[in-house]
Amino acid sequence: MIQVREYAQLTTDQTVSSSLDLAIIEQETFDWLVQLSEKESYGRFITYKRPQYLQLHSYVGYLESPCGEGIEVLPKTGLGLQEPENSRAVLCKMLSSVLHLSYKEAQSANLNRMNLPIHEWIYYQFLYLLKELVASGLRFDYQRVEEESRFIRGQLDITVQQRRTVGRAHLFHIRHDVYHPNRLENQLIKTALDYVQQHCRSSENWRLANEFSHILDPIASLREPLNSIHKWSDIKILQSYRAIKPWCQLILEKLNPNFQKGEHRGIALLFPMEILFEKYVARCLRRDIKSPWQLTTQASNKHMVNDQEGLKSRFQLKPDLLISKERKNYHVLDTKWKLINLNKKNFDIEQDDIYQLFAYGHKYLNGCGDMMLIYPKHHQFETPLECFHLGEKLRLWAIPFCIETNKVVIGEWVDRFPSLSQT
Repeated sequence: MIQVREYAQLTTDQTVSSSLDLAIIEQETFDWLVQLSEKESYGRFITYKRPQYLQLHSYVGYLESPCGEGIEVLPKTGLGLQEPENSRAVLCKMLSSVLHLSYKEAQSANLNRMNLPIHEWIYYQFLYLLKELVASGLRFDYQRVEEESRFIRGQLDITVQQRRTVGRAHLFHIRHDVYHPNRLENQLIKTALDYVQQHCRSSENWRLANEFSHILDPIASLREPLNSIHKWSDIKILQSYRAIKPWCQLILEKLNPNFQKGEHRGIALLFPMEILFEKYVARCLRRDIKSPWQLTTQASNKHMVNDQEGLKSRFQLKPDLLISKERKNYHVLDTKWKLINLNKKNFDIEQDDIYQLFAYGHKYLNGCGDMMLIYPKHHQFETPLECFHLGEKLRLWAIPFCIETNKVVIGEWVDRFPSLSQT
């Protein structure tokens, strides 16, 4: 399996040396990635750089071409020599939070030590939750069965019985209910389990999948599970199924090429890091911000341009996070998945980002207040920067966010943000 990180280049040139930023791939994989990049549903996760070279963008996850070549794309975290292992742990943690997945951190740590890719981690989380589900007991349901029998059981089908020939008159055509585990939810789980057993390469994952395949043997798999996922019931007796449902859905929708449409089937489990980081920070801050403060994501009630009557507006402004109290806006926060560097000019902060926050400050805060640019913490950015003054009363703070602690790093900004200083 090939392992790279964000913004890496992929090439078919066999003369180059492979690294986390440059990997050699097969021509069939190269062609498949080019075709995949043209599909709007996958976004622009990769671009044609030059002959024989492709450039990845800020997307992470796992790719597997139809020829079976796997590519794991990890976030660029800047966390030191063991970056692949640390990056995978960061990605697993963020995905679990953003996708509302039940996350078994201890088991995930074991997998990280085994250097398993992200899709094997997903398989393991699914299998571990299946183990808990089997231990608590699978839910059964009544199923209507029609059959011929020498004995009457349930309901006799009079209409069919009257049509019996003399040679089969001794058999009764009956209808009755059987209490069986072959309900829809179990069938979806069995279908996902079959795929995991066929495609996992971890010996531990295969052992668990093989064990559960025997336990779930009476349950039938579905040929087209994507048509049935939306029918998954959330009734009270299926409460124990709620944890495994998103993992099952993730495997069936994203990791199984057999259920994907189109000729060039493969696995494309991709997540844009910019959006992933934004949602992760929002979830962490939402847990900490207390009433009467309120956190709004993607506020959209302000525009850059208004006509004289104020009836028609253009160029909508949507900050990532807006903190308000009693219907008054107090702070604008914007997240950026970028490794800024204290030793570089302007700390590698994009000038467009400053323009953007300047507009947010004047439209949402009326040019008076404090705003925050939140970047991931790494070894080149461990403490907040000094305040940027965008006006006499408008201030901007660049703050590192520690993914390990799920907190923004404390600094001089605390006195200006009472909503966050309580955390």
